[in-house]
Amino acid sequence: MASKTTPPKPDLPWKTRLVVSLISNISDVTRRSDGTINRRLFNFFDLKSPPSPTKPICSVISSDTTVDSTRNLWFRLYVPTGSTAETAPGCYAKGLNGDSLPNYNTSNNTLPVMIFFHGGGFSFLSAASRSYDMVCRRFARRIPAIVVSVDYRLTPEHCFPCQYDDGFDVLKFLDEKNATALPANADLSKCFLAGDSAGANVAHHVAVKACRTRFQVAKVVGLISIQPFFGGEERTESEIRLTGSLLVSVPRTDWCWKVFLPKGENRDHYAVNVSGPNAEDISGLDYPRTLVFVGGWDPLQDWQRRYYEWLKRSGKEATLVEYPNMIHAFYIFPELPESSQLFSQVRDFVVSHLCGCS
Repeated sequence: MASKTTPPKPDLPWKTRLVVSLISNISDVTRRSDGTINRRLFNFFDLKSPPSPTKPICSVISSDTTVDSTRNLWFRLYVPTGSTAETAPGCYAKGLNGDSLPNYNTSNNTLPVMIFFHGGGFSFLSAASRSYDMVCRRFARRIPAIVVSVDYRLTPEHCFPCQYDDGFDVLKFLDEKNATALPANADLSKCFLAGDSAGANVAHHVAVKACRTRFQVAKVVGLISIQPFFGGEERTESEIRLTGSLLVSVPRTDWCWKVFLPKGENRDHYAVNVSGPNAEDISGLDYPRTLVFVGGWDPLQDWQRRYYEWLKRSGKEATLVEYPNMIHAFYIFPELPESSQLFSQVRDFVVSHLCGCS
């Protein structure tokens, strides 16, 4: 029985609740029992946004770049324009602790690069999906930053480690071709990896591989992990309590893990249970400073906190931000005040890191 101080359901506007219910039902209908997805049906509901290379939308232009046509690997590039980028050097921000921070921009007016990985359980959505197009525009405008949104391959057609390979190969592509692939004011030596849900899982594993790679220009200096999609064989308290939750119910996540993992592997695989018995040792790596977001109505929250605690035990700098009353993927809904708050906190994280502030 729920306590008197805890509502039986998250307090969401009816519009948000309706959209979340629709997304959940579409996911259920398009997933087949044989482990495949009805792509045609899902794509019918997955509204796409085209790039806008000449006409800014919300002061941001966007364009698509192919990295490898043989595997349809591409990314969408978001560049803030006009007053959004031009007024940034004179701005000040508030850090996570409320202190005023000087802006990270210098006289050369360069901007950091954020490489973003979308969510969707490794199986759904794309860099062109309308919700993620809006998300990346908001990041580009509000940080401001050059945002690279990666369209990695999806399961079940392409399982582990395809998603990690695609994410890393985009980073490598940018490092090798930064002069032509990125605008002149992009500073790839100030690179942030970011993602939500499955995309945050990808961001973590790309960060690990990046720590073991010598790049020409690129340097990953921060990681933004928004409600990362991790798990394990154990059923945690939050999974049991919120097993039938919207978007990421336990049956849905089990299905996603099953079609993601190599045959014969279980959820204690290091790709899933990153802090578990088969975890990679990152203690000796120059792992980037990490910002982890957790929602109180997210069944995955216990795994997300374990990830944060594991980073700290490994000697890495990490910050945990909790939204007790929010569901999984809440930040993609701009009508929620907490969504705007998260974007501000991401900006604070970028600014404080690039300023060398704690």
